[in-house]
Amino acid sequence: MNGEKSRYTHILFDLDGTLSDPKEGITGSVQYALKALGIDEPDADKLEPFIGPPLKDSFQEFYGLNEEQADFAVQKYRERFKEQGIFENTLYPGMKELLKRLNEAGCVLAVASSKPEVFVNRILNFFGIGDCFKVVVGSELDGTRSRKEEVVSEALGRLFPDENVPYESIAMVGDRKFDISGALEFGLHPIGAAYGYAGEGELEAAGAEYIAENVEDLGLFLLAGKM
Repeated sequence: MNGEKSRYTHILFDLDGTLSDPKEGITGSVQYALKALGIDEPDADKLEPFIGPPLKDSFQEFYGLNEEQADFAVQKYRERFKEQGIFENTLYPGMKELLKRLNEAGCVLAVASSKPEVFVNRILNFFGIGDCFKVVVGSELDGTRSRKEEVVSEALGRLFPDENVPYESIAMVGDRKFDISGALEFGLHPIGAAYGYAGEGELEAAGAEYIAENVEDLGLFLLAGKM
């Protein structure tokens, strides 16, 4: 123990936009997929809404693709992402240190991401933070378990196989409304990461209990230094 104490016994973290900034790799892979469908999208900033929600849903929502086209787009996206895009990613400054401090404070950490679990593990290991987490949960490559509520449910199941879940002492940290709703679905404390990719007012409207402006702010809050 380092003398610090977390206000929560367990914390679930989203990955994209919360632990790391994946914009370059995600938007580049989306552009690659769209190009395979004959769609040219040169503006990477326009593709930021793809960061967070299930990939197939985003292709259908933002580009009007039908089921078959969306499945093809996801296939092409992963073609580039698994070799190149996965490493076009940056850990937010101070995040590795924060995870270490939380571990030392006795807090049990987990990752709950809609990204395929195999990619989540590769990314965490790439950044050298995989051993900070007791449980890592993502979606399956076939698209199952991609809803945040499903991911959170699976994470809680792995953390508490006896089903004795202390909901009131668990937080979920994420940068999008999906993370907040996933936390609220199970009565967890929803903590927003404003430094990620939420739209204006998104986290507030979703019902975030606290919104951290940056990693330092997040650390102050999680380690009980800020009310």
